[in-house]
Amino acid sequence: MPIEPAQLTPLTRTPPRVWSVGALCHAIADALDARFNPVRVSGEISGFVRASSGHCYFSLKDDSGQIKCAMFKRAASGLDFAPRDGQRVEVSGKLGVYEPRGELQLVVESMARAGEGTLFEQFLQLKAKLEALGLFDAAHKRPLPRQVRGIGVVTSLGAAALHDVVTALQRRVPHIPVVVAPASVQGQGAAAEICQALQQLYGLAVAGESAEAQVHIDVILLVRGGGAMEDLWSFNDEAVARTVFDSPVPVIAGIGHETDFTIADFVADLRAPTPTAAAELCAPARQDAMDAAQYLQERMQTAATRLLDRRAQALDLVGSRLGRPSGAVARRQLALASAAQRLTHALPQRLQARSVALDRAQSALQVSAQRAVQAQTHRLASLELRLGLLDPRLVLGRGYAWLTDSEGRALTQAGQLQAGQAVEATLADGRAALRVESVVIN
Repeated sequence: MPIEPAQLTPLTRTPPRVWSVGALCHAIADALDARFNPVRVSGEISGFVRASSGHCYFSLKDDSGQIKCAMFKRAASGLDFAPRDGQRVEVSGKLGVYEPRGELQLVVESMARAGEGTLFEQFLQLKAKLEALGLFDAAHKRPLPRQVRGIGVVTSLGAAALHDVVTALQRRVPHIPVVVAPASVQGQGAAAEICQALQQLYGLAVAGESAEAQVHIDVILLVRGGGAMEDLWSFNDEAVARTVFDSPVPVIAGIGHETDFTIADFVADLRAPTPTAAAELCAPARQDAMDAAQYLQERMQTAATRLLDRRAQALDLVGSRLGRPSGAVARRQLALASAAQRLTHALPQRLQARSVALDRAQSALQVSAQRAVQAQTHRLASLELRLGLLDPRLVLGRGYAWLTDSEGRALTQAGQLQAGQAVEATLADGRAALRVESVVIN
């Protein structure tokens, strides 16, 4: 027969093991590791905190429970998105016990947005397609008008984004009319409603070019609050993208939070991080505009005052000249008399100066002529003296004779003579006919 526990004596029972706290936590961690790890968990992020060290701490929860998670810096650096509270994610990691606190903890090694894998792939494919078609090109982006006459808003009437936009516009530009074209911004059929609302505003924008139109739409805000990718999916629709691209006026997209990007953001002329920021981009603060207008008014007033002053001074000058013509005539007569007086005195003075200069030139010419005559006289006497010294008669007077042949040519060499040749000798006081007896050449 089997023995019931109550029939056992105290001597037959095994006493329970006494654990230390640390050993028990370690044993539980080992059991969890052997039973569950590695583990994948899907849930909603709650209480997300990124520490200064780069580690991330948060909880994953659903309707029936929650678990604390830690994602260390190495794993967090590989994230391709910014986790936030309320976002559904799928994580992979190891379940264990944080022994210093005895808390169950999931150490996350990787994280992905839950249910967005397929949607994100579709997003990337549509983005690549539209980018190849040129819908994102900067050349198609239009600048915002400097003076906005009317603002169109496309969003849901029940959305908090509409309240934020209207509040910002009322605060900054209460004088500018705002036209709201309501449309669902989430769920089935939302993309078609967004396109229809945009088309309604396009009609007002085109009609606003006429003078009869009462509403002039110069810019359109396409806005909605934050959410998961599936919540923003209507703004990743190709029809919405093409409708935004066809807008006749600039479109500002303020969809979700700063980290959210949709296809409409890339097609729009300008992207704002939030709906409120979108309103602020197209509506500069009223005080700023008033300050700018005041500054321009002061500049115009200063410029006009300066111009009037210059014109008044010029007018005073012209008036002073036209008011006293007799003074101008007297000044001209005085100047003419002075010129006549100078001319009268200048002619005799110039004639006297010329006469003195002529006398000086005549005296200088006479002196120069006398000096030239004296110089030539001395030179002629010197030449005459030198010529006299060359007179042959002086040589002949010293006992020399000048021999010539029968034709009167001078004979100066013995080689010119021949025996029996008749020559004539010129002496100091006459001539003598001679005949050569012989010739001796030294």
